Amino acid sequence: MIWSNILIYFVIVPLLMLGGLALSKSVKQVRAVAVTGATALMVLAAYLVIEFLSLRAAGDASPMLFTDSWTWFAPLNINLALGVDGISVVMIVLSAFIVFAGVFASWNLKPLTKEYFMWFCLLSTGVFGFFISIDMFTMFMFYEVALIPMYLLIGVWGSGNKNYSAMKLTLMLMGGSAFLMLGLIGIYFHSAPEGGQLTMNILEIAENNAIPQEWQYYLFPMTFVGFGVLGAMFPFHTWSPDGHASAPTAVSMLHAGVLMKLGGYGCFRIAIYLMPWAASELAWIFLLLTGISVVYGAFSACVQTDLKYINAYSSVSHCGMVLFAILMLNTTAMTGAVLQMLSHGLMTALFFALIGMIYGRTHTRDIRKMGGLMTIMPFLGVGYVIAGLASLGLPGLSGFVAEMSIFVGSFQHADMFHRVLTVMACCSIVITAVYILRVVGKLLFGAVQDEHHKTLTDAEWHERLATVTLILAVAAIGCFPNFFSNIISEAADPIMKMFA
Repeated sequence: MIWSNILIYFVIVPLLMLGGLALSKSVKQVRAVAVTGATALMVLAAYLVIEFLSLRAAGDASPMLFTDSWTWFAPLNINLALGVDGISVVMIVLSAFIVFAGVFASWNLKPLTKEYFMWFCLLSTGVFGFFISIDMFTMFMFYEVALIPMYLLIGVWGSGNKNYSAMKLTLMLMGGSAFLMLGLIGIYFHSAPEGGQLTMNILEIAENNAIPQEWQYYLFPMTFVGFGVLGAMFPFHTWSPDGHASAPTAVSMLHAGVLMKLGGYGCFRIAIYLMPWAASELAWIFLLLTGISVVYGAFSACVQTDLKYINAYSSVSHCGMVLFAILMLNTTAMTGAVLQMLSHGLMTALFFALIGMIYGRTHTRDIRKMGGLMTIMPFLGVGYVIAGLASLGLPGLSGFVAEMSIFVGSFQHADMFHRVLTVMACCSIVITAVYILRVVGKLLFGAVQDEHHKTLTDAEWHERLATVTLILAVAAIGCFPNFFSNIISEAADPIMKMFA
């Protein structure tokens, strides 16, 4: 029975939230439904982790756990196929944390509060559905469900040049989806040995290993670019800064924190896993592009004056590092890539939450017009400093563990090409420290630039709850990295052995 699988409830709960929101008659009821649903997702995520670890401890070494499949369209062998490994589990936990924090960050959002949360829930449905799916068609369906609400969430509730940003984001991501769809169709028609049944199931395709090398040569770039557009890979990254800058706070949190991770996860789960020969042969091309993303994004952040644009270009750099590490094709770098997805998701959500809170009080995101805010709003100031220190890789916080794993894994390659690229990527740490410390110094310390800012208030209770939730998660990864890295490496190791 479908109801006996815990994974399906990660889709059912957001859909129930949608129904509850549709019946809500007041803002208070809307908030109650959103908080109840977000809390339920957190509880579900915690239960999933406990059950997952229990099964692994009991000796279940299956590639995926909690697997189930229900036929949707028999003629094409399309199924609602569910399953998770360690990488999927940590992505689900990340999504649950950010949805929970995003609800409280949107506490006072107006107008059309109910409609906003309904689109927010639909986006969440797509995200969770994507991470629990092991059928390519189902993954692609949830992928589109996650992308489509972004147009309205930015176009209606955004700020600045929101219509342009929403349209640019939608067109570029839909363009990436077109590439992706072509790649998935190609994989499907080469998914089985001669005389076998075609399938959309990722595990079956990997087991069959029937995609001809000449076809992998074409299908790998299609799928990697299709997902890479969402991962802000150079030169397809330009939608990201504009989209982040115009999006409302919680949408920026979910977008940068989780939605962009669909790109990295998809590159690994589809392109790398199903087409290992092409991944080995063509990785160097995409390593160059992702290496540019890492350095270019960091340099671009240095020259920005808008807080959201600074964090948006920082996200281009950090998400570029995820794709960069995936393409190194070894367990250490892959573990670092997933840790980076987890770390960046939490710290960039924290950044965007704090930026939204500061903007809601100062009504500006221009760092040239702000200063001395640490004495005016110390809670928000300390939160921003912690987010900045995590971003530049301070030991004890999540960024350090992720980046060290990536660079150590990348440097394991003995050839000059990989090592030169790794050294170039390492330089982004220095650049990141420059723009983070510059912003912290300008924003929080020194003289107050606007006398009206002296009368501003610090964070309210719901803002403090969202902030503390994310800070604790960032610190937990930094202080207990083995817990997360063991779960991730256990899932990545069997796949990465194909490239040994």
